[in-house]
Order: sequence, then C-alpha cells, then structure tokens
Amino acid sequence: MNLRKSKLSNQLLFIIGLAFVLLFTSLGVVLPKMLIPVAESNIYNYLSEPLKLMDNDVDNQLLNTEVAYIYVVGNDIVATDNINDVIAIGNLKKLVEKIKDTYGKFVYNHKTYYYYTLKNDKITKVAISNDNYIGKTKAAILSAIFPIVLGTFLLIGLILVLWSSLIVRKIEKLKNKIDNIDNPDYNHKVDFEVDDEIRSLSLAIEDMRLSLINQEKYRNRMYQNISHDFKTPLTVIKSYIEAVEDEVEDEETAFQVIKQQTSKLEQKVHSLLYLNKLDYLKDSKNIEIVPINMEEIIKTEVEKFKFHRKEINFIVDIDKKSKYFGTVENWETILDNLLGNFMRYANTTVKITAKQNKLVLYNDGENIDNDFLEGIFTPFRKGIKGEFGLGLSIVKKTLNMMNYNITIKNEKKGVSFIITKRKTPKK
Repeated sequence: MNLRKSKLSNQLLFIIGLAFVLLFTSLGVVLPKMLIPVAESNIYNYLSEPLKLMDNDVDNQLLNTEVAYIYVVGNDIVATDNINDVIAIGNLKKLVEKIKDTYGKFVYNHKTYYYYTLKNDKITKVAISNDNYIGKTKAAILSAIFPIVLGTFLLIGLILVLWSSLIVRKIEKLKNKIDNIDNPDYNHKVDFEVDDEIRSLSLAIEDMRLSLINQEKYRNRMYQNISHDFKTPLTVIKSYIEAVEDEVEDEETAFQVIKQQTSKLEQKVHSLLYLNKLDYLKDSKNIEIVPINMEEIIKTEVEKFKFHRKEINFIVDIDKKSKYFGTVENWETILDNLLGNFMRYANTTVKITAKQNKLVLYNDGENIDNDFLEGIFTPFRKGIKGEFGLGLSIVKKTLNMMNYNITIKNEKKGVSFIITKRKTPKK
C-alpha cells in the first residue's frame, strides 16, 4: 500500500492491521520468553514442596508423570518408578553427576530438565522434572492473558475506527467547504459541536472566506474609485481638446488646463506605482533603516509648501536631541503627502513639532468626522470633500515599513497627525 496516496481511512486500517501483527508477535514470541523466569521460579517451588513431606524411603504414592524422585544414600542411588518417563537415562549415577547445585537445570538430548535437592546428614533427596511443566505454565498464563489483551485491542480498534470515521467526515466537510469557498449558494455554516482543532480550522477557513469576500469587495470598490479618479482629468482634457477643435475655447487657456490636468494624472499614476512598490517591499527588511536628520527634511518640506498658500503660517518646533530612523526619501514622501493634504484643509496655521522622538503635524482646519476616521488610510477611500486619493495610505504603509505608527487626533480646533516609533517586542 502506498500510504502517501491512500485515504486516511485506508491508512488507519493499515495501521490497525500492523498493530495486530505486532500484538500477535508480542504475545507469541516476546511474552513467552519473558514468562520463562516466572515459570522457572514457579517450577522450583513446585519441585521443593513434596521433598519436605517425603520420608527417607521412596514413596511411590507421590508419583506423577511430570516429577521423578531420586534418593542418594552414600553410594546407593534409588529412583522412583517413573524416572524413565521423566528422563530417558539409564545410568542414575550419570544423572546424579549433572546435579551440582541446590536447584538448577541442565540440557540432555536437546531437552531442558529442572531439579531441586534437599540434603541432610544421611540422605540427599532430588526432585527432577522435564520442561513440560514450563510449557503448561506458559500456556496457562497466555490463555488467561490473550483473550483479555485481544478483546481490549479489538475494543480500542473499534473505538479508533469510529473516531477516525468522524474525523474523516469532518475533513471531507472541510474539503467541500474549501472547494466551494467562492460559491455563495453553498452552506458555509460551521456545525462542528466539539471544540477541537478541526473546529478551529473550520472557523479559520470561514474567517479566510469572509476576508476574501471583503477583499474582493474592497478591490472592486477600489477599481471603481480608481476609474473615477482617473476618468475625471481625462474627461477634462478631452473636453478642452474638443472645445479648441470647435473654436469655443482659445488654445492658450486649453493648454494651461490640459497641462494642469496632465500633472494631476501623472501624480495619481506616480502614487499608484509607489503604493504598489510599498506592497512589494512590505516591511523594513527590504529597506535600509538608518538615522536621519529630521530637522533638515522638515526645513526642506516647509520651503517647498510655504508658497502653495501664502496665507498659511508654518510653525516649526524641533528638539535636536530627538532621533528618527528610516530613509530621507521615505520621510520626504510622508511629509509631502501630509502637507499636501494640509494645504487643502488648513485655515491659517500648520505646526510641525519634533520632540521626544515623536513627530506631530497639526493644521487648524475642521475636525474629521468619526465616520471618516475609521478606514481613513484605506487607498482610494472617498474623503471629506468627496475626493479620492492614495496619500494617507502611502503615509501609513511607509511608516509601517520603517516601524512607525501614525494616529489622528481631533483637537478643540484642528487636527493632529501623531507619528511615534513602534515598540520592539521583547524576545
């Protein structure tokens, strides 16, 4: 049987059959050998007890076919009548020479014999028997043990078969569930009552199925948002081209609008490619995390944005002792997206504070509604003013890659974006 390709039920039957073979081997070969010391100890007791009751004369009333008795008085040797039935040896003196200890065994004509001696001043009494008693003792023990062991094993085997059949049915249900994971008409209800690992696996599969459904919904929604976000500047560009062709708009005005919309479209494409790049990099193992000069990066970003809206007052408060890590490029991308967002919502003030290894960016615009706060970092999620974008999603993923967290807090007036270093878990 090829176990690698067989079903679980067949594998279990094979294992039970193999266990039966091992059981019979143990009962038929190993156990009898282990019983020999017990049986030998028993036969010595069996041989010694009659000797204590025997007188100094041969008592044929104690005779049986398994035990013979020998009396040694000086040079005279007398044996019971059944000596030849027990051991076929004609010379008793030769037999007595084999008996050297108080008790023991010897081999004669490929057969084992056991003896026990009892000595006093005048006489030596010897009880001798062949190995028939040993065989009967082992057979008696095995006949008592074997039914119990076999019955117990059969009961255990039956329990295993029943239990395995339940497991196999559960696994088949899981397989059907996985095969129909994208089938909305399939009954995906988890009906395993026993709270075991298979039920946990079923719940995990169900969670995965729901996650896939949510991902599919999210992906479809994101595609719709991307299409809408890209379609708007393309529609404007097309409209102005047609307006110039129809001579209802002058070329200079159309050129400026087309240039502006093309720049927006280029920025959207760049953001989308950058977001895909972040998904590819995933974590900090793929980038070089080094100490950076946050003061220099902030000054550069402020210079870049302070002319976007001249009425905005930039306030910068930097603690030079604070330490920040990552790459200059990634931090510039983070500040570009956050300050670009601030330029749309701030009223008069943008404040950047870098202290105690924490970076806080504040603008005095309107508070963000709680409905928007949840999932605000989701790509192409519709914003407060009905806009779609990738900026905050790029910020979140870039910070995660550098082991930083970002949270948003509504102040009494305005909104703060708080960036902190993620704590490294203790090993």
